[in-house]
Amino acid sequence: MPASATMIGALLGLGTQMYSNALRKLPYMRHPWEHVLGMGLGAVFVNQLVKWDAKLQEDLDKMLDKAKAANERRYFGQSSAN
Repeated sequence: MPASATMIGALLGLGTQMYSNALRKLPYMRHPWEHVLGMGLGAVFVNQLVKWDAKLQEDLDKMLDKAKAANERRYFGQSSAN
């Protein structure tokens, strides 16, 4: 997964830079270092996005477990309700 996320990010950065040059009607490879920088930033961005999504899923699972336990205590844990 990290390799595919890195490749997707690099392509996103490259595509963004090429699109930016195309909009301004400049040659696609006007400053090649900008493409390398865009690819690096895109790769970092997508990798951080994947990490954030995994952390978010973990936190959501914890919150759902806590809510489930609280509901079970509330509705099934009472021995003398009335």
